[in-house]
Amino acid sequence: MRRRLSTLVAAAVLLTSASVAFGKATPANLDLAWQSYLDTQTHLEPGYVFPHSHCFSAAAARYGLPETLLLAVARGESDFDATARSRANAHGVMQILWPVTAKHLGIERLSRLYDPCTNIDAGARYLKEMLARYEGNLHLALAAYNYGPNRIPVNAVAIPDGARWYSGYIYRHLGYVLGSGTSKAAASRSLYSDLGQSTLLTFGEPYRAAAFVSRLEDRAAGLKLDWFRRGTGQFEVVMSYADRDEFDRHAALLRQAGYRIE
Repeated sequence: MRRRLSTLVAAAVLLTSASVAFGKATPANLDLAWQSYLDTQTHLEPGYVFPHSHCFSAAAARYGLPETLLLAVARGESDFDATARSRANAHGVMQILWPVTAKHLGIERLSRLYDPCTNIDAGARYLKEMLARYEGNLHLALAAYNYGPNRIPVNAVAIPDGARWYSGYIYRHLGYVLGSGTSKAAASRSLYSDLGQSTLLTFGEPYRAAAFVSRLEDRAAGLKLDWFRRGTGQFEVVMSYADRDEFDRHAALLRQAGYRIE
């Protein structure tokens, strides 16, 4: 069970830099970064055993997609919550839009989107369709997955800020999915569901969450910070930890940086 045990008390100065578009893990050129992933990292194993792992493996094999890519999209979209629903009427693990996208993918009943394997298969199929549309450009394919293909021109040089944000958002989640990923299957990997998550702050705008994470990482190196878009339309910053000792170490880093956890 995921745990949310605490709230961060932080100074408002962290929010003054609204111009920070992404966390520092997001590269300046997302097009090149995603191409580098396709060229050099798709063979890597996930760093953890994630929920619904058999569904992801099956979908990756069926559509010829990297499993780590599907996992990154799922982590960013729902954090693997099969019951997730957004204010935009997107549902399930991969947040499939109802009814237009779902019916385009052959799903005629809303209830089917809450079956993890059905939803993950649909998300993989849609992403494969976007990759074909954009001739293998993963940056544009992800932008269209989120924004809709009618809003992202083929061979686009510039895309809307929100679409670029989404590509960077998923890229950050990819980094977590890869974690300590190796070229060979690990003998034993930690269960993602065993990790703890402590909520720090919740924001109404994505750039504020990203700026907050970037500033804290600069001030307290070694923290495992992340942020998620929730179905409520809010953006939640969390600190991840493997056990109580790691939680205490991270709390100490936060105190050294001038912040405390209650």
